[in-house]
Amino acid sequence: MKLFGLYNYWVFALLLMIGLYAVIAKPNLVKKLLGLSIFQSAVFLLYISMAKVEGGTAAIIQHTAEPQIFSNPLPHVLILTAIVVGVSTVALGLAIVVRIREEYGTIEENEIQARDRDR
Repeated sequence: MKLFGLYNYWVFALLLMIGLYAVIAKPNLVKKLLGLSIFQSAVFLLYISMAKVEGGTAAIIQHTAEPQIFSNPLPHVLILTAIVVGVSTVALGLAIVVRIREEYGTIEENEIQARDRDR
């Protein structure tokens, strides 16, 4: 029963596989970017899941007689930074897709490659 208690890791694996499938198998460039975004979200979920400490509190020192267990805030800070970088990456990717659409008239990868071979 312990195996099903780790559902966040199952969700991580599922999201990771969905994102990887979209990046590899889909010929549409926008779908590839969405797959990349899903893949990134899976990695964020993994880092946040690993940072969870049972019984841990925020890293604010309180003067009590009993010892306290603190959660490490560093993974959460790193994920905030990674989210900003991920959004910027997707925005840049979409801008490049718009430029590709203007140049080739399509956003399908196989059609773009066929037009490049014909040149």
